[in-house]
Amino acid sequence: MSFSAFLAFPGQGSQHLSMLSKGGIIDIATSSEYSAVLDCCNELISRDSIKLIEEGPENLLHETSITQPLLVLCSYLHYQKLINAVDINPLYFAGHSLGEYSALVAANSITIVDALKLVRRRGELMELAPSGSMSAIMGLDQDIIAEICSSSSKDESSHVQCANLNSPNQTVISGHDDAVERAQDLCIAKGAKRSIKLKVSIASHSSLMLDAADKFKQSLNDVEFNMPNTKIIHNVTVDSVLSPLDIPSLLISQLHSPVRWVETCELISTLNLPIIECGPGKVLSGLFKANKLDGYYSVSEEDFYEKMNHYG
Repeated sequence: MSFSAFLAFPGQGSQHLSMLSKGGIIDIATSSEYSAVLDCCNELISRDSIKLIEEGPENLLHETSITQPLLVLCSYLHYQKLINAVDINPLYFAGHSLGEYSALVAANSITIVDALKLVRRRGELMELAPSGSMSAIMGLDQDIIAEICSSSSKDESSHVQCANLNSPNQTVISGHDDAVERAQDLCIAKGAKRSIKLKVSIASHSSLMLDAADKFKQSLNDVEFNMPNTKIIHNVTVDSVLSPLDIPSLLISQLHSPVRWVETCELISTLNLPIIECGPGKVLSGLFKANKLDGYYSVSEEDFYEKMNHYG
């Protein structure tokens, strides 16, 4: 029996070694049906994608310009397996940051080949951006964190802002190292339970990405976007588009704007639909739990397909 659902695609940070075999998609990845997609990914990263995913080296798997196409590839394969194995009718898509490209592919707005090329370039430009840092602030209201970021920012060379509004208890801040340090200290002084410095040198979703976003425009202009056949809830607006012409500007803004995941979860809570995390890992499932949502599943769960066969 067919059932409707909300599908969410994970972003960077969900990658891990052996995410093909552990995710149950190694057979699909090595099938002739998807050989052209694999060949494209191999060419873009100048490596054997399957071997790198399955065997490492792990540090290479975590390089942004390599992580992004590999994660989009794996999410795509998960989606293909899902729609072929389960009688499902996705009514909405969303993606956390990078995951938005997986959503665009699933909604037939862009091809998987175009998506792989875009995120490869996106990752390269992010790596070329000025270095910075990110920190997860736990247990402090995001409005207070936003005020602290504003007061901790001195000028364009010392700026910090909210980057990922993940849950009411977790907001990630991003920016120049010194500004992030100041904001971390002030957040703790204001009552934050913890601040966790992330092991990254790329200040995603901050003003340090403005130049990368500007350069990324040309890559987006080279791609034809179709109107998504399923509504995509975008990170920047927490809404769907009325025209495919609006999509490139959202993807540009996304690079230097916050991921509004709390509001996305609030919207999901009004829909009364099962939620499926479609991609490697269970990061989004953790965020759904943190946002007090129920009825969420991950395609990475060992018994996911057994659950789906008995759903409803």
